[in-house]
Amino acid sequence: MGHHLGSKSSIVPLIDRLNKYPIGLVDSDKLREILSLLFDEREAYIASRFPLEEATLDELVRLTKIPEAELLPLLDQMADKGLVMDMPYDEEVYYLLLPGLIGFFEFTFMKNRSDLPLERLALLMREYLEESQSKEFFGSATPLTRSLLYEEHIPVTSEVTSYERARDIIREAGFGAVGMCYCRHKKEHLSETCDKGAPVDGICISLGSAARFMSRRGFAQEKSVDELLAVLDTARGYNLTHITDNIRHKPSFICNCCSCCCELLAGVQMGYHNGIAKTGFRAVIDPERCNGCGVCFRACNVKAIALPEGVAFAKGSDRYALVADTLCLGCGACISVCKQAALSMIPATTRVLPPLKRKELYIRILKDKRRLTPFVVSGIKKSLRGLFKRKPSNTFIPIIKE
Repeated sequence: MGHHLGSKSSIVPLIDRLNKYPIGLVDSDKLREILSLLFDEREAYIASRFPLEEATLDELVRLTKIPEAELLPLLDQMADKGLVMDMPYDEEVYYLLLPGLIGFFEFTFMKNRSDLPLERLALLMREYLEESQSKEFFGSATPLTRSLLYEEHIPVTSEVTSYERARDIIREAGFGAVGMCYCRHKKEHLSETCDKGAPVDGICISLGSAARFMSRRGFAQEKSVDELLAVLDTARGYNLTHITDNIRHKPSFICNCCSCCCELLAGVQMGYHNGIAKTGFRAVIDPERCNGCGVCFRACNVKAIALPEGVAFAKGSDRYALVADTLCLGCGACISVCKQAALSMIPATTRVLPPLKRKELYIRILKDKRRLTPFVVSGIKKSLRGLFKRKPSNTFIPIIKE
């Protein structure tokens, strides 16, 4: 085994393997340092040998050439670290290598831990995401994630589908758990705090198979439906934006995000205006009611509300804000803060239907990135076909690319 385990020979194949996901990891010195801190040499080798779909212990023994008695505790260790997902099903355990984003980057900061240099990782991840990864993550016309509505602010005359409602998604999931906000916890290790004072713990929701894994491995705590709905109420008290998978069928998480900490929302503010899929609604301002107080500026999590640029208001004249339609996610987090009742939600002029399932989402992303070939399509179908036959499908699913 020794010839496999040098840091140089294990990290490069690991990067190659991780880059078979629709959202890959751009190679850089910072990425290599991040991976070397998260994976020890044996873990990096094992991860690099993972197939493109879920695998049993016997299959991984054959792929890694590591005896079962030695491999099983290593896989258990990797699951505890959030590098792989283990999924018991029908008297068998299936293992899935997690992607970097959304995946083990987030899991790194989703529980308190002493096994990693979190301050160093927080700094490396911030710099890496800012310098190298933005285009890879946001560079598809099909976003990986989408925003959800504060449905209580939608006019009763408007139709709202269940996949747009965070509450309906939770009720339909069947199982859920709550854990730390990766972004705010990471920020704590940079000696920074949330501008909104939003909580770090007990605020981000996982659903279905992902929630079962996270609760089993200490990344989250199982909660009842009523408790999960209460988390949404807490998030709305801080005017946080709900973000989920950009699919209609069985999303796996609902994060509750702020403008100052969330890296997804930061991407929108950096210029990737379509980096998060919008809801079918937009915020609008009634200039007759708006007094330009600016409270909604701070409530909006993508900085979509501001006074018109270049407009000089005469002393004593009406001041009013405007909403940038290209930026507004249509979440409704801003509505309740306006004491003048000048903000409201209206249907968007165009409504984009999210992909139904992950297969469709990943195919769209690969097509957007011009990485879709007949070989890739065949691999997607094979991976998903095996996954659906062997275990529940509400989880992270690996998809290959060239």
